[in-house]
Amino acid sequence: MNTPLRRWSTEAASHGRSLDYWVDAVCEGFLAMDVRSRAPQRFEAALTSAALGELQLNRVEGSAQDVYRTPRHLSRGGPNYFYLLCKTDEPWAGAQEARGTRLAPGDCLLVDSRRRYEFHFDTRCDTISLQLPSDWVERWLPDPAAACGRALDGRSGFGAALSAFARQLQPELALAPPLPAALLADQLGALLALGAGTEAPPARPGLAARIADAVRERHAEPGLTAAAVAAGLGIGERSLHRALAAHRHTFAQQLMACRMDSARRLLADPRFDRLTVAEIGRRVGLLDPSHFVRAFRHATGHTPGALRRQR
Repeated sequence: MNTPLRRWSTEAASHGRSLDYWVDAVCEGFLAMDVRSRAPQRFEAALTSAALGELQLNRVEGSAQDVYRTPRHLSRGGPNYFYLLCKTDEPWAGAQEARGTRLAPGDCLLVDSRRRYEFHFDTRCDTISLQLPSDWVERWLPDPAAACGRALDGRSGFGAALSAFARQLQPELALAPPLPAALLADQLGALLALGAGTEAPPARPGLAARIADAVRERHAEPGLTAAAVAAGLGIGERSLHRALAAHRHTFAQQLMACRMDSARRLLADPRFDRLTVAEIGRRVGLLDPSHFVRAFRHATGHTPGALRRQR
């Protein structure tokens, strides 16, 4: 079942009440914050949001504004999250507690809603904002506070890969995700850890090879997760991701590569012509036929049926 999109727009506000409507919208869609505008009578904005597994994908569009989460808001309690923001059209500024930064287009900013933060959008606020559960972030970053409130360079290295991937996570993607939500979350987490440049202890020798062997052996299990593979190997999930990152790999990449290699072998072998494309997908761990076709086309440039006919 498709995840519904939620949308708030100041188009629904009565005359002269756009900014008040917007404050209510961000408090409902995100959490308690203040929003200020230098031109409240001409203010316009929209928020589009959708859930992708445990992540929430948000796109904010609209006028220049200043956003504040203050001690007054923190005292209200309620759920807390990390937010990863990326804006590509213009520079902007953000801060977490006393750590402030100016961000170039494409840079990412991580903030923790359990602490004060503020954003300053001088002309437009058009931004992707990814809502990340606190325990999810803490699984990926050994010290999240060290990454919060500083610009993650979106123009080079792993920061550029993180920025490019985050920008693809538009709310509409949740309607028909190209990969299972858990794999997309793993991809984001691995890139966040790499883009934040957090220090990690060296992986045990041979661990990446053991992980690769386990993924090959278990790739046909529907819904296979990094946590399940790590448990089978007797290691922590963070150790698994770090070992793969040391070789510039992610769990999602390895799992999908194994599945696509297996699918190619089945499609190339005339003995399996009696199997439908949907059954081929099921045999490699992808139960949704449309998802299997999308993933196969992305990996090979062909649909499974076209590859079989070309043979």
